[in-house]
Amino acid sequence: MQRRDFIKTTALSAIAVSTTGFIRFDGKHYIGNCETTSDVLGPFYRPDSPLRQNLVIEGQKGDPIELMGKILHEDCTTPYKNAKIELWHCDGNGVYDNESADFKYRGTAYSDQTGSYSFNTILPVPYGEGENYRPAHFHLMITTEGYQPLVTQLYFVGDPWIEKDELSSSPTAIRRILEVQNLGNGSKKVEYNVSMAQKLAAEPAAIERLVGLYTNEKDSTKTMELFKKDNQLWMKNEPFGQNLEFLGMNTFTLPGIPPQHKLTFVFEPMLSGAVKLTETYSNDKGDKNVTVYLKSA
Repeated sequence: MQRRDFIKTTALSAIAVSTTGFIRFDGKHYIGNCETTSDVLGPFYRPDSPLRQNLVIEGQKGDPIELMGKILHEDCTTPYKNAKIELWHCDGNGVYDNESADFKYRGTAYSDQTGSYSFNTILPVPYGEGENYRPAHFHLMITTEGYQPLVTQLYFVGDPWIEKDELSSSPTAIRRILEVQNLGNGSKKVEYNVSMAQKLAAEPAAIERLVGLYTNEKDSTKTMELFKKDNQLWMKNEPFGQNLEFLGMNTFTLPGIPPQHKLTFVFEPMLSGAVKLTETYSNDKGDKNVTVYLKSA
């Protein structure tokens, strides 16, 4: 799929979240000693990418680069062994491999005893058309036991499109704009360390993309209205509304709901630009009920 198609769906593609170790973002600056922030998942994530660290494809254009770093516990010091790291990005022509069995420029690795990980691949390039471009970026998903999954994007210093992009220009993205090091052998290197956290908070800029009116796909007379208040996502009701609790991975729930009911609201981007919202709930007998809502583009 061409990157310009991604441009059309990014604004509605997923939750951008922030996760912190001993640091929090108060709207103006960071408080604490370490932080890792997250970004949109995007519509082109594919699970089950091959276990490999070398994503370079011989004969394909692109500057070779090594992405390396460490995965740390929330104390920002202790290495996390065996964390699962998934990397994906477009090729040198701005195309994501969304269908082939080759999983081009997609791979999975695990951190070693020191928390270290690395990938060899190519440096992505900006994509889009006209004045509507996204800066070059890597996608990462880090999954560990004891912490919520972290989804993020990495950008690169000097990219002229960063300041024009709503996500990469956000204050919470500043530490994910990485310096590209030029090595003596002609290749490049970037480093990115991750501090995991048990709780995630939805980023205000991303919440804006989810607010609106959702219509039941089977009964147009039934709707759900979501709005933003105090940098949280709320569901409208009488007389006002109910705030939603973010669980990570595009998923929310209602605070205080007994866990046996397994109530979740999962957002999913559509290539048309619409947003699909799936509400799942188990009743007292354990019967699972699924309701799907759609928000038009």
